Amino acid sequence: MKQFNHFAGNKRKKILFFVVFPLLLAAGILLPGNRPGVDPYAAKDHKADTSLSDVLERGVLRATTNYNSTNYFIYRGEPMGFHLELLRLFALDLGVELEVMVSNEISEQLSCLLEEGSCDLLALDLTVTRSRQEHLLFTEPHSRTRQMLVQRNHTGGAAAGPVRSQLDLAGKTIHVQKNSAFAGRLYSLMEEIGSGIHIVEVEETVEQLIEKVARGEIDFTVSDEHLARLHRNYFRNLDVSLPLSFEQNLSWAVRPGSDSLAAAVNRWMVSFRETAQYAAIYSKYYNNSRSVFLAKSPLHSLGGGMVSNYDSYFKEYSRIVGWDWRLIASLAYQESRFDPGAVSWAGAFGLMQLMPGTAESLDVGPESSVPQHIRAGVTYLQWIDGVLAEHIQDEEERVRFVLASYNMGIGHVMDARRLAEKYGRDPNVWKNNVDYFVLNKSQPKYYNDPVVKFGYARGAEPYNYVNEILERYAHYLNALEG
Repeated sequence: MKQFNHFAGNKRKKILFFVVFPLLLAAGILLPGNRPGVDPYAAKDHKADTSLSDVLERGVLRATTNYNSTNYFIYRGEPMGFHLELLRLFALDLGVELEVMVSNEISEQLSCLLEEGSCDLLALDLTVTRSRQEHLLFTEPHSRTRQMLVQRNHTGGAAAGPVRSQLDLAGKTIHVQKNSAFAGRLYSLMEEIGSGIHIVEVEETVEQLIEKVARGEIDFTVSDEHLARLHRNYFRNLDVSLPLSFEQNLSWAVRPGSDSLAAAVNRWMVSFRETAQYAAIYSKYYNNSRSVFLAKSPLHSLGGGMVSNYDSYFKEYSRIVGWDWRLIASLAYQESRFDPGAVSWAGAFGLMQLMPGTAESLDVGPESSVPQHIRAGVTYLQWIDGVLAEHIQDEEERVRFVLASYNMGIGHVMDARRLAEKYGRDPNVWKNNVDYFVLNKSQPKYYNDPVVKFGYARGAEPYNYVNEILERYAHYLNALEG
């Protein structure tokens, strides 16, 4: 599971997205009561429930979602997605930070929640079913949908149109994501129509299976209606008109017993669903015909795996300072949104927004090329890192100080370190120590203190600057290959 933490050193390196495993379930005519495999929801050792007070005390909401063209992705450097936006707003409502773990394997997501206890909330399009309610505590639904058969316009050839009745699925082979509600619905449907269906459960995602249908590699799959219709805009040879279920609730879920956390989600969800903001977010991802087209872009983490047109330079010059290239990219996005022509109100210019004096000392100017600007910016980071290394030995911790220094100047950061030491905080630890004095360096009590050498600074900007770069970097770790 790829994990969004607040810094790379804490992340778990486990999966690569879209790895296709061998089929674990042979096609066959099966009865619902004889369904093979292990129930992924029946974890043997469930972790203790997570209360709302646990989340508030920790100060972090840990959620898991999946990586696709609607729920979670990176586009032109910006982390996006329906569930990501909702999670951010819910965390903001609680007043806590957000940590997102990303996986496309249902069994892994469930293990994260039920067995490992490493996340508090499943933020997915989870169909609410009676069997799942035995193992999960569902929240108020975030939306509703039907399960739809996905097929080509002429699955059986030009003379044979698409399947129009559930009864005509007898004997057909349908590929679905393993352990999904779609598989469960098909097993129930077999009993309802009194005939067998060849159900093939695979590790591939719903979106991958939809593309396989469009390319003619398989004949049928099943998808939630909003996702099926979205892909119909891109794959014009698809037919998604046959419903296989009545309208069903799609919800988030928590561990059984986590009643206070579920109540907090419900309170927020019921209120938020009625807002124009919710309607705009939903339409942005599910009623936008461009969504799947964007997913094919090279600057989309699904389509091309690029965060910008300058990734190769970030990768090349990141070696100068010894940082992950994705951290350099996150800094560049923060500075200029990857616009090499950007000029700030203070006169900083270029992709890395170097001030004129700093740029001159690094032999670059407005006329220099983008690679030269990136090299200069990373060289400046290396210089700051070298100065701070004399004081802060922990490399991961030092990165936060380097980022703050890049934004506000190393002198102001050293002032904040001296203030931290004077007031009994740790001058070599950023969070809840030095960051407090950076944030408050605009207060006369602090910038007039005798230990301060560089005076007033607008501390809110560098304080947020560090947090936002590291948050975005964590998203880049989730969605972009190293």
